[in-house]
Amino acid sequence: MKKFDSDYEMLKDMYQDGYFPDFLVDKIKCLLQEMVAFLETGEKEVQKVQQKFDEMTLAINDLQEEFEENDSELETAARESIGETVEYILNWFDIDMDVEDAIGQRDW
Repeated sequence: MKKFDSDYEMLKDMYQDGYFPDFLVDKIKCLLQEMVAFLETGEKEVQKVQQKFDEMTLAINDLQEEFEENDSELETAARESIGETVEYILNWFDIDMDVEDAIGQRDW
């Protein structure tokens, strides 16, 4: 089974932007790492992978209020950073899925 690229910096742009509190970006990173752990099992069935991405995306949706409470929000820069990370994960694991489909449950 393929292990994820340990050199890849998830959510790099969000961490570099002071607008996003690191402790909240860490929560998104944790959700992404859980997705990676799932894919490291070798799962490739698109329906199962999509279900896991949906769960991850809904959990990120649930963080919106916490971002707002900390004078931040999941907006364009966050969407792009999360999307780039998801796209990298999909490519790394050779998952034939469009990034917009993978995070289709997002409301940010």
